[in-house]
Amino acid sequence: MHLIQYLDSQGNRAVGVTEGGQTRQLLEASSIYDLAMAATTTIGGLPAVIATMQQGEPVDKAALLAEGRMLAPIDHPDPAHMHVTGTGLTHLGSAATRDAMHKANGEKPAGEMTDSMKMFRMGLEGGKPAAGERGVQPEWFYKGNGHIVANPGHPIPSPSFALDAGEEPEIAGIYVIDQHGQPRRLGFTLGNEFSDHVTERVNYLYLAHSKLRACSFGPELRVGDLPRHIEGKSRIIRDGEVVWEKPFLSGEDNMSHTIANLEYHHFKYELFRQRGDVHVHMFGTATLSFADGISTRSNDIFEIEESQFGLPLRNPVRVEEEKPVIIGGLY
Repeated sequence: MHLIQYLDSQGNRAVGVTEGGQTRQLLEASSIYDLAMAATTTIGGLPAVIATMQQGEPVDKAALLAEGRMLAPIDHPDPAHMHVTGTGLTHLGSAATRDAMHKANGEKPAGEMTDSMKMFRMGLEGGKPAAGERGVQPEWFYKGNGHIVANPGHPIPSPSFALDAGEEPEIAGIYVIDQHGQPRRLGFTLGNEFSDHVTERVNYLYLAHSKLRACSFGPELRVGDLPRHIEGKSRIIRDGEVVWEKPFLSGEDNMSHTIANLEYHHFKYELFRQRGDVHVHMFGTATLSFADGISTRSNDIFEIEESQFGLPLRNPVRVEEEKPVIIGGLY
């Protein structure tokens, strides 16, 4: 089952469900968040709630995406109550680029492990614990709240002060916190965990700055568990031509951590278990155009696709004009 959110022909919010290759509108729903919160108190979860709802005529979701009417597949009525976060160095091969950057900066002499490689090795050795055990915690970062999310098909803004505007093709887990303060997973989506890799390369301690950027995820929410093997394509399109393309891998068969271990080390903090909140958690990648020497330009289009997740995630990048910050006292 896949779910989408979109604007109908009158500009009103709507929800669609895809089952058996056909997408139909859920006539009694306008928000996946509302469906999810209802499912937290229903035996059978999301499928049970959806089964009680009347469905409308078939919906052409590809046309919705092309017309710019697709919304992110989860949001919150108050965007400040959506947390966008992620983990790094979680995929087999993901340490190579980071390690090379740090050695190029002279952070460690040749032959000595960088902190990134140490963290990656920790994941290899302890990121997939046995049942009932706790694994090693991963690298973790904060991206922002619901205000940073660009809808599928819409531009991802890059601030004027950024040194780079690079894609990161990832899988994002989608969660709500139920009335008991417990995380409840809806499913997974494609994600573009957009970052500034040049800023990160200046010094590893700038990683936190490099992650404070917009992102996009969707267009479809795949309800259920994550497939063990995910193999998609990430590409950059410039002036109608593909200038870079590469496969990306995800799923636990291609990771140094289990999804359960990554989830535990995020939700172990009470801060992230506040009733009614939404969480979008990015699980990392080993594939970057930046690693191949690509420097993106304004109006380049990022495209991330994987057939198990439905429609591709496409977003142009737009460099913003400088926005003066005026700090005034209240005294």
